[in-house]
Amino acid sequence: MTQPNTVTVHILDKEYCIACPSDERANLESAARYLDGKMREIRTSGKVIGADRVAVMAALNITHELLHKQERLDQEATSTRERVRDLLERVDHALAADPDGHEA
Repeated sequence: MTQPNTVTVHILDKEYCIACPSDERANLESAARYLDGKMREIRTSGKVIGADRVAVMAALNITHELLHKQERLDQEATSTRERVRDLLERVDHALAADPDGHEA
């Protein structure tokens, strides 16, 4: 396992030093850029004032996106399972119709 290193990221004009394993550095930097972008969008809209409130709104928006994507993935997985189950039933039915595998 790799030892954590300190990574400096900038979010909404502030610098944060975060302990992070070296193999996760790129992911952390990408996450920080994404969060910074979301926070800037919210701040620029002018509807939310204060860094704490901007951070909470960004967290809520990101969480909403994540949950929405997870819901879609779950639906796709369910749909795929149903299609596979249907195909297996059709194969079973075809095999049961001619157990020797010969054409009727």
